[in-house]
Formats: sequence, structure tokens, C-alpha cells
Amino acid sequence: MNRSIGSPPHRSITSVSTAPPVPAATSVPTAGGGGVSDFLQLDTGDAPRGGLADWLARRIRDAIADGRLPVGGRLPATRTLAADLRVSRGVVTEAYRRLTEDGHVAGRGRGGTVVVAVPHAPGPGPEASTPPRTGAHDGNVDLFAAPHDDLGVFDAIRAAPARIDLSPGLPDLAAFPRAAWLRAERSVLAGLAPSDFGYGDPRGTPALRTAVAHWLSRNRGIRADPGDVMIVNGTAQALRLLVDVLHADGVREVAVEEPGSLGVRQHLRPLGTPPVPVDAHGVRVDALRASGARAVLLTPAHQFPTGVVLGGERRRELMKWARDGGLVIEDDYDAEHRYDRPAVPALRALLPEHVCYAGSVSKLLAPALRLGWLLAPPAYRDALLDAKRLTDLGTAALPQLVLAHLMESGDLERHLRLIRRHHRRRRDAMIAAIRTHLPTAVVHGAAAGLHLTITFREGAYEGSDAALATAALEQGVKTHPLSWHTQLPHAPGLVLGYAASTPTEIAQGVSVLGGLL
Repeated sequence: MNRSIGSPPHRSITSVSTAPPVPAATSVPTAGGGGVSDFLQLDTGDAPRGGLADWLARRIRDAIADGRLPVGGRLPATRTLAADLRVSRGVVTEAYRRLTEDGHVAGRGRGGTVVVAVPHAPGPGPEASTPPRTGAHDGNVDLFAAPHDDLGVFDAIRAAPARIDLSPGLPDLAAFPRAAWLRAERSVLAGLAPSDFGYGDPRGTPALRTAVAHWLSRNRGIRADPGDVMIVNGTAQALRLLVDVLHADGVREVAVEEPGSLGVRQHLRPLGTPPVPVDAHGVRVDALRASGARAVLLTPAHQFPTGVVLGGERRRELMKWARDGGLVIEDDYDAEHRYDRPAVPALRALLPEHVCYAGSVSKLLAPALRLGWLLAPPAYRDALLDAKRLTDLGTAALPQLVLAHLMESGDLERHLRLIRRHHRRRRDAMIAAIRTHLPTAVVHGAAAGLHLTITFREGAYEGSDAALATAALEQGVKTHPLSWHTQLPHAPGLVLGYAASTPTEIAQGVSVLGGLL
């Protein structure tokens, strides 16, 4: 899971009506009273007498200026908007003519009337397009020096401009299987009955819950019934649902790995997150026992950010801890992406009664889909279902059905094989660049995943990794300082994502880092 869970804010873009044109004979003249349109929430009751065309042109011009109508956005057909507003078509035609003469819109024949230019830059205010900032001033240093409880920090780093983005947590987004998704979407839509467009089961569609159960059996060694599966809006929602349910059950702390994901810690609020050290064999179970926490969140198949695998002896110790009353939350965020080692089974496969298992397609397909799954022990299922129902009545059904089709048809496995090859090449390119430009760096977690973590040999770099990441961003290269993902003092390092960048970009980005050192 990118440990940057969550979604950046964006300005609202008002949708443009695409209703078919209304015949001219049905246009209603102004004399019949005012009219209201969904387009820009226009209400002719706000217009001055005798100035409808000027009022309409001004309202559209303002919407273009403040971003509600972006360049490329289409205006409604003149007949459609005239019918909505209950004015003559000539009023709308005149308003569009004025906007055309100003150079703000242009007629594109059957493509309609399209916004082509912005009249002026948006003024200052919350809707301005400057990236969200944290801290006291506008320098990029604020992005990495912000307190760890600042929930806007990931939004800010995503929005910060960069020539080369080496942030961890993204797969090869350019490889998204658009053709396969469209084929699956058409197939799904062709087979839906009208009733399928209504409210569904808050646990998720039966088709996707079945497909996920089969997928986990094939790929993660988990034997699950579809009834055990709840579909969620990504792992982020799974964690928030668990926080509410565990808090109601009297759990006040969830131990986390150290180092471990800043994003995960943010999502576990308002519970305490005592840090438990991770070494070359994974989380130290003796330290977990000493923490006194009743629950722990782990990334056992590929620890974030170090990349270590939870070893066999540690797994046996952890299972004993769980049988003594502990609960494991397993974040299986990128277990499918492995290159130089065999697969390791999920903890859920070994101890289903004591493991809440969360996974998603954010690293398989794209974070934009916001589709994931949660498998919980029986003791928590009803409470989690109630929390999910009250949150959103269930995840959107149509994308679920498309994903189920991809899973059951074999298209998702084919896509996984493709992106594994892409990711391996990019991983190799990053390691080669590090050897050339960062010879004092120690690479961690290269055998699997979508990122590498580097630390530095003693004496090679003793500064702040946040300062290093800031200097890199000033030169157009974006990455994460390791200190973002620690609660205890730690040697400086960087977390470098490679899956979403080309080998050339990776080499250039690492070269910049080498120059800074």
C-alpha cells in the first residue's frame, strides 16, 4: 500500500448537460416565468430585466475563470439550455456569440461549443490551483518537515510539481489494461438487468466477492468463502472501518512496525500506534509483547519500507502471541510483485481466526479504482458490516462487476505478468543507477515490491534526509525521506519508487540525488 493512502483534493468541475437537443417548437418564451438549469445552477430569477444574454455570458465567463468549466469542457446545446432556462433560443445563442468573440469558447460543429481559453487567472483563495501547503511558509521544505499528524502532507507532496516522480506506492500506470477493461465493461453492461442498477449488498457484489475468494486462493494461499469477503473502497477504508470497530471493542492501541508507513499511522488515528522494531527477520515479537498492545498492523510479505519478509520463526512466535489474545491486521499491499524470491503465504492463510486481512488492486491496476477487500474474523464481521453500511451503503457496484470479470477471465493474471516484467526492468535500472551515482548507498528490499529503500554507509551522509528530499524536489525529483516513516530516531535514508517511471527517468533522478550528495 502506498503508504500515502488517501486522495488529493480537486476543484469541482460542474458536469455539462449532454441531453439530446429539444426541437425549437418546444422552447418556452420568457413570458412564462423563470427557469433553472443544472448547468452551473443557473436561475434566470437572478438575471436583471432586459439583460438575459449579458447575464448568461457573464455567468459562463466567471465559471471558466474560476475553473468550474475547464479548457476543453463542452457547453450545453443552445436549444437544451434555452429549454431548461425557459428563455428563447436567441438569448443563449447571443450569449455564446459574445463568448466566441471574446475568444473564450469556439464552435466545433458536431463537437458542440467548447471552452478554449481562460479570461483571467483565478484570484487568491481556497479554489486557487496552488498545491496545498503545510507548515508556516511556502517553501518545499514544509512538505517534508511537517508534523506527522498533518493529514494534508500526502496531498501536498502529490501536488508538488516535479520532472521525475520517484515517490513509492504506484505501479506502472501507463500499462493500465484499458482495452481489457473496456471489453469487460461492455460484457458486464450487456448482461445487467434493470434491478442490477439499484442498491446492492453493502458487503459487495456476489460476483466480486466470489472472484476475490478465488484470487486469494490461487495467489495468496487463503482459503475463503465469498461470505468472508467484504468489498471496500481501498485499504484506506478497510483501516478506518477497523479503527471504529476496534475502538468500540475497547482497543485503544494498534502497534505498528518501526520503521513503518506514515500513511498507515494516519489512518489508524484516533488509536495509539506504539512502534515495534523491525529487523532482518521482520517484526520483533518480543517487543510486540512488551508493548502491551492487543492488536498489531503488519506488512509481512514485503515490509514497508524495508522490504524484509516475516521469517518462519517470527511467524510461529506471532501465531502464539495471537492465540494468547492478540489480533493481527495484515496489510498485503503489494505481495504479488516479486522478482527474485518465491511467494510467501499470507498470515491469514495460517491463522484465519486471528487475522484481519486487507488487500486491494491499487498496486495491481491503479489507485484510482478505489477497490479493495477485507476479510475479518467472525467476531468482527457483523460490526464491520454495520460500519460499512452506515458509511456508504456499499462500494460502487459497476466497477466491482468489471473487476470480477477481469479476475475470472484471466485478464488480471495476464496483466500481472506484463507489469512484473515492466517493474523488474525498472527495478534493475534503479539498482544500476544507484551503483553508479550513489556508491555509498545500501539498498534494501530489492527482491520484491514497487520501491527500494536506501540508507548510507557510516560517514557517507550525516545530514537530514528531509533536507535531502527537499533539495531533490527543488531540482525536480520527488521522493520520500525515510524519516517520514519512522517514529524513533533512525539513520537517514530515502524511499524510492521505480514502477511508475521509465528507466531513463530513473537514471536521471538518481543522478540528481548523487549530485546532491
